[in-house]
Amino acid sequence: MRGWTYVVILCVAVTVSEADRGEWRQVKIAQGPVRGRRDPSEDFHSFYSIPYATAPKNGDKFKAPLPPPTWTEPYDAIDEGIACPQFNYPGMMPKNFKAQEDCLITNIHVPDTETENLPVVVYVHGGGFQLGVGNWLKSSNLMKNKDIIIVTFNYRLGIHGFLCLGTEDVPGNAGMKDQVALLRWVQQNIAAFGGNPDDVTIAGYSAGSTSVDLLMLSKSAEGLFHKVIPESGANIGVFAVQSDPLQTAKDHARKLNFTNVDDIYALEQFYKTLPYDVLTADAFIDRTDSTFVFAPCVERDTGGEEFLTESPLSILKRGDYRKVPLLYGFANMEGLMRIDYFDSWKNRMNEEFSDFLPSDLQFKTEAEKDKVAKEIKDFYFGGNPVDNDNILRYVDYFSDVIFVYSTLKATKLHIEAGHNEVYLYEYSFVDDDTPVVPHTNVRGANHCAQTMAVFDGNMQNTSEDNLSQELRTMKKIIRGIWRNFIKTGKPVPEGSSLPAWPAVGADMSPHMSLGQKVELRGVLLEERTRFWDNIYQQYYREPIPPPQPPPGRTEL
Repeated sequence: MRGWTYVVILCVAVTVSEADRGEWRQVKIAQGPVRGRRDPSEDFHSFYSIPYATAPKNGDKFKAPLPPPTWTEPYDAIDEGIACPQFNYPGMMPKNFKAQEDCLITNIHVPDTETENLPVVVYVHGGGFQLGVGNWLKSSNLMKNKDIIIVTFNYRLGIHGFLCLGTEDVPGNAGMKDQVALLRWVQQNIAAFGGNPDDVTIAGYSAGSTSVDLLMLSKSAEGLFHKVIPESGANIGVFAVQSDPLQTAKDHARKLNFTNVDDIYALEQFYKTLPYDVLTADAFIDRTDSTFVFAPCVERDTGGEEFLTESPLSILKRGDYRKVPLLYGFANMEGLMRIDYFDSWKNRMNEEFSDFLPSDLQFKTEAEKDKVAKEIKDFYFGGNPVDNDNILRYVDYFSDVIFVYSTLKATKLHIEAGHNEVYLYEYSFVDDDTPVVPHTNVRGANHCAQTMAVFDGNMQNTSEDNLSQELRTMKKIIRGIWRNFIKTGKPVPEGSSLPAWPAVGADMSPHMSLGQKVELRGVLLEERTRFWDNIYQQYYREPIPPPQPPPGRTEL
């Protein structure tokens, strides 16, 4: 599906030898010696599939990650094909990838340079928390100046990563705890590769964007990074955190014909004994409520090492998080992610628009829900049916519901909390190769289009030889902005040919428009933001943790 494929996250020493200057490079990390191979066409070495943690197995498979293995002989880091168990979505995963339970690996890309203490960027892959691998997209062009190290990695996905029961064996947020474990591994080991553990930027696209935005709020990740680049996904977004994770688990278990859902220990045992082909049988990507079902959760506070124990909105309102430079934004037509569903959804939206309301709204009665649904539908479609003539408003609706409003609302909360280093952008660049929106002659930047500008080529090909000159120019601009932010915490340096780019102020201005022209503009999408502010102030559904389970285990 075209729409989804845009959605498509140390005390050691360097071993200096002739191999370091040739095809192989060997370094000594905390686990033992590891060897990476030089890229055949680029000036960097890649170390693939280094275990950064161990995924617990069997009845412990939903727990936090365990320490990684160690070794004494050199570990050849050359396997590019390890993936975590996930739904087998046609065309999404390269053929050479193999899913395996113990999948917590990282890939390190190191430029061939004698320079030490390079800035490090850790990229979190997207995929709705259901799909993907760290090695999904290539980033050799971002490293052309040989001045940064790039780290990618896998984390547990879907039910495996995000089942949240609040019990000892299934506390929740296993996938996010994987991400924290990776960041700790980077702190311990990245100096071995020439990286600076005190200059780490975390970046991510789609669910990876939401991940890095959540990491910024988590006490468990505090101090492990120094700058953040979320690309199309916010920590208060509708799919960012499960509203009621225990109910989610119960509902899905019923779909799998398990009925004893009110016995928490029976429910736990049910999930613990499911084979992976059942755990990954659904990708949850076609939900009308704009969620992907199994996602991060607010955990029950047990005094352990929880990832998140209160809602992101509450944390932002209190300002109780470490404020680091933040490069924050989205594409102008994020809702194109849902364009493949337009023909099947438009009639359903006319018949029962309330089915398409975001899941983080709640209502006292069905009548109230219908009233609000009509108000929202009228705002976007002006009292007209959803049809081919107003497909752009369909795109706007899903842009706002899934990505745009939550990013702008979070930006406002950051500013109110005293965060004075938030740099806001909207990416809208298109060229003649960008497909027009069906039933129109209009082109727009799809979900994570800015990510595709940063990484090599496009989703189909890493080569840029056949790209338009306009797109290659834009890619150069975006990479320059991202690289400067990674190195300095500011997107545009003094003396640049680009417009000066100040941080967002209390009036929610300015933002940078990254389109056919790169220009500084004022408040971004003010009317649409104000509309959703009114809706969410009245009907927001605060996410809740699972309740404390009863003492003792029911006999099974």
